[in-house]
Amino acid sequence: MMQTDNRWLVLAIVSTALFLIVVDMTVLYTALPRLTHDLAATVSEKLWIINAYPLVVAGLLPGAGTLGDRLGARTLFVWGLCVFGAASLLAAYSPTAAILIVARGLLAVGAAMMMPATLSIIRNTFADERERAFAIGIWAAIASGGAAIGPVIGGALLEYFWWGSVFLINVPIVLLTIPLALRFIARSRPGAAQPWDLTGSLQIMLGLIGLTYAIKELSKRSPSVGIAMLAAAAGLLFLALFARRQRYAATPLIDFSLFRNRHFSSGVLAAVIAAVALIGIELVLTQRLQLVQEMTPLQAGLFILPLPLASFIAGPLAGLFLTRIGTARVMWAMLLLTGAGAVVYLQAYQSGPALQIAAMSMMGFGLGAAMTAASSAIMQNAPPERAGMAASIEEVSYELGGSLGVTLLGSLMSAIYTASLTLPEHLQVPMTAYDSLDEALMLAETLPREAAAQLAELARLAFDQAFSGVMLAAALLLGLAAALIAWSNRTGRVPAAQSA
Repeated sequence: MMQTDNRWLVLAIVSTALFLIVVDMTVLYTALPRLTHDLAATVSEKLWIINAYPLVVAGLLPGAGTLGDRLGARTLFVWGLCVFGAASLLAAYSPTAAILIVARGLLAVGAAMMMPATLSIIRNTFADERERAFAIGIWAAIASGGAAIGPVIGGALLEYFWWGSVFLINVPIVLLTIPLALRFIARSRPGAAQPWDLTGSLQIMLGLIGLTYAIKELSKRSPSVGIAMLAAAAGLLFLALFARRQRYAATPLIDFSLFRNRHFSSGVLAAVIAAVALIGIELVLTQRLQLVQEMTPLQAGLFILPLPLASFIAGPLAGLFLTRIGTARVMWAMLLLTGAGAVVYLQAYQSGPALQIAAMSMMGFGLGAAMTAASSAIMQNAPPERAGMAASIEEVSYELGGSLGVTLLGSLMSAIYTASLTLPEHLQVPMTAYDSLDEALMLAETLPREAAAQLAELARLAFDQAFSGVMLAAALLLGLAAALIAWSNRTGRVPAAQSA
């Protein structure tokens, strides 16, 4: 542990990289309608374009955390920047949806190399406990606020440039950050004895992909139950193999004994649920603003600006008061506040903007503070020699939560939309209109004016039903997680996350 004179500059450097990583998870939300149209992406391709990134990141993070402990955090951080910059170029100029999915996977490789290194660098740079808590608060504000502001950045770029610009903007920032990292971030002492388990990383990644594919298949208009069950079985098998491998490994990627600490496991649970809510809500909200209210990408991004702004404010504030209030109390209270904000927005989304802004501010503040408390609980309750592992678990929690947000809440949105859409017999359109609002609106472009207007109106009404269902599900999930964390810390028992 060391305290450097350039510690705040180091924080700025790793925060810049973190900002790129988390923005890339959500920057596509405002670009999605245009991207889907330009690349003729199917519903399945559209969801994989979003999900390839968090799934690959979640799968590789445990291995990347231990690799950072072995090679040194700065080394892995710089190499991750190089991979991320190259993958951004490929994504920006992808000619097809398939190539964009591959590029998103490569972006995830670079992100997985950088993410645990950012927290390890912060932990090794800040020796003072109060300063470290404040630094982690800023880190968490970037993590939550960056993900929330992604659609704003995407909307601003799409106002003047093509959809690839949301990736191309990463390149100059990466080129600037690499020399700064080499100059100011101290080289940490590598632990040569720490092995890197590539097999374990692949096992957990394949397990997550299998379960995600199963959920997506079941949410289709005409799902194949057999394929869904096969994918789920394969996913569970790989996850079981991963758990077994970690249990008997001399140096596991994930030391499950860390979850015996109820504060640590509460932090993991809070991180997962906060990410589920943030990513799931932003996905459906940005889609509704553009496809139902017919806002431009920039207008949609600016409209949700209160959410990331409140999150940016809440992170450092929570970091300052964590030692006085307690991390567990902050976690469950802020998850409840986020759920309350979702309920308020559900009541206000068809009314004036004032109440909508208040609801988004509630959600943003709650998420920013909850994620700060969760990150602090995870990092402060792990031994120093497990800093890289703890950081990777913390990042896996957010990435897995983000992937679950897209998968579960996105699939719920699709299922409710399909069930709610009823078209009259005289309106002869392909069955793909039932797949998504995007598909219905593209089909409407080919119809006569009256038929097009009727199809668009009915599809938008069905989407509003889906939007309401997703917001209600998110609120219930947040409330349940808050109650579980409050109960476990009151009774001294460990929440269910520990049993993973």
